[in-house]
Amino acid sequence: MINFEITKNDLECEKQQCIDEGKDISELGSELELISKLDLSEKKNQLLAQSIFDKIQKLPIRPGYKYYEPSELEDILKHREKSLTGNIKFHISKNKLYDKIYGAWLGRCAGCLLGKPVEGWRRKKIIGYLKETGQFPLKDYIKLSKKQEIQKKYNIDKQNSFIDNIDNMPEDDDINYTVSGLGIIKEYGLKFTSENVAEYWLNNIPVLHTFTAERVAYRNFINSIKPPLSAVFCNPYREFIGAQIRADFWGYIMPGKPEKAAQLAYRDACISHIKNGIYGEMWVSAMLSSAYYLSDIEDIIQCGLSQIPNTSRLYENIKKVISWRNAGLTVDETINMIHQEYNEQNFYHWCHTISNAMIVATGLLYGEYDFEKSITTAVISGFDTDCNGATVGSILGILLGAKNLPEKWIKPLNNIVSTCIKEYNKIKISELATQTVDLIK
Repeated sequence: MINFEITKNDLECEKQQCIDEGKDISELGSELELISKLDLSEKKNQLLAQSIFDKIQKLPIRPGYKYYEPSELEDILKHREKSLTGNIKFHISKNKLYDKIYGAWLGRCAGCLLGKPVEGWRRKKIIGYLKETGQFPLKDYIKLSKKQEIQKKYNIDKQNSFIDNIDNMPEDDDINYTVSGLGIIKEYGLKFTSENVAEYWLNNIPVLHTFTAERVAYRNFINSIKPPLSAVFCNPYREFIGAQIRADFWGYIMPGKPEKAAQLAYRDACISHIKNGIYGEMWVSAMLSSAYYLSDIEDIIQCGLSQIPNTSRLYENIKKVISWRNAGLTVDETINMIHQEYNEQNFYHWCHTISNAMIVATGLLYGEYDFEKSITTAVISGFDTDCNGATVGSILGILLGAKNLPEKWIKPLNNIVSTCIKEYNKIKISELATQTVDLIK
């Protein structure tokens, strides 16, 4: 067994996670608070932390909890809405298919690159920096200020993510996982299992290139804890955004088949996530699949929702965003509503599936089919900026196709993306699109 340590942050996230998923932790509250104050680097205290972690995870759902959120596929399918759930047959030429897939890859890279310099920043800091550097409203990739006082004020130490210092799409976990989807299908085919996904990660993704739930799952794999237990064993991040950012490739290869795309996404998601963590990946993959043939943004979002339980928190919160837009709220009012419900100063909220999915829905609904408006809305809204920019860019990329994406967002990529995956360390984005089309055909 590989040793691991539970941290105070793990305990705080676990506490919030359990409350959110409907567990009554009152009986363990005082014990949890006491352990959180101990020096967890000491072995005896670490053993106490691991024991409380185990106890709190085993608590039952409290009576009267209003949501029903299964993690097993069969149960998920039983609790979906019946409209828009199926797959359709439609004709698309090879050239148009390539254009849409190339657009998806380019859009994902562009949206990710836009949000990358301010990843981890909170909304106030993002807006403040953009205003002080003459880049607000945001209409292009974010530039690095040459003024040392501004760099110091905004604590900018990583300068290689700004557009000034980039000549292609640099490595990012949001893109690594999309490329890994391609690798998984090439190696195992469409009948891949969750165990195959774990095996692919171990063989191709270095552990330090993973974060939160993915890193916990990775550790569990090494300790011979297989899916789906790998998603829950000592994993306080099991509803974080990590699975949602792994959704795209399953949608790419299932044009017109949102139900099948969501089921591929499920096999991937359940190795590291449960409940809304899984639903986020299913929702995005289904939206991408439906974007091949649906043209209305709200229909695309609804199609994605049709693949997840309508008894879930994610379903309810995406519906809220739709209702706010339809009620006439401005984009700023909607963003403020999200920030009232989720506090991005709280790491648990900042990195959660639901808060970020609401931002994705906002970017899509208020972007009005405009690529620039969509990805910039997603990024200036705060929370996990590169993840949300990438997801929104990917969906708009399929909707619009590569030929219709603005040159100023595509040219800086120079058609090259870097990843941590050995077979795809540096590859043309157009080649990724070609390989994707070949797998579909």
